Amino acid sequence: MPPLKSTRRFWITTVAAVMSAGLTGSLGVWQLSRASEKQALEQRIVQRETLAPLENADLPAEQALDGALHRPVRLRGQWQSEASVFLDNRPMAGRSGFILVTPLRLAGSDRSILVQRGWVPRDFLDRTKVPVVPTPVGEVEVSGRLAPPPSQLFELGAAQGGLIRQNLDVAGFSLETGLSLIPASVLQAGSSPEGLLREWPRFEAAVHKHHGYAAQWFAMCAVIVGLYLWFQWISPRRRH
Repeated sequence: MPPLKSTRRFWITTVAAVMSAGLTGSLGVWQLSRASEKQALEQRIVQRETLAPLENADLPAEQALDGALHRPVRLRGQWQSEASVFLDNRPMAGRSGFILVTPLRLAGSDRSILVQRGWVPRDFLDRTKVPVVPTPVGEVEVSGRLAPPPSQLFELGAAQGGLIRQNLDVAGFSLETGLSLIPASVLQAGSSPEGLLREWPRFEAAVHKHHGYAAQWFAMCAVIVGLYLWFQWISPRRRH
């Protein structure tokens, strides 16, 4: 009969090995699941980009906006240039600068939508200086892609107001400007007479990263199982 101490050590080791193998194996399965989800999302985005552009009357209600994201849009309205803001620390084409955001008041509606009009470089000698970007007056047509609101960057302290901002909260900005803002934005496309750069990044599923992480977790699981079998079963039997 094996000593009580050896039996206890055997079961502690067994439980620890089973838990560790189960955890690493489940993490590998989760990474494969994430890869499948992102691949399906990328396919949905590519499919939506081929649909006909949404016009003013086609924009869905707030509750159904998710189903319209990434679709082309062709909207008519008037720029609310007095509410324009420059979002700081937004790189494009490997350079640091601003994204110019201007609300567009939709024609025939009391609703407005934020339009990410494009990127401009920053003045490194004067960080508070922004370029003068002309904004057409009267009714305009804006083509682009329906997207979520501008991405949020890490910000120390409370959100700052003013012309240059780190982030833009749609609900708060709506209260600030008095505009009825749709909780989405438009990435404006096409050439820019104002010299704005519009090389918007495309969504990439990057499933190879998740497959790589999954392989690492499965490898760790295999090592744990292999070491357990060797030290708890194979090696003791070889000694005997």
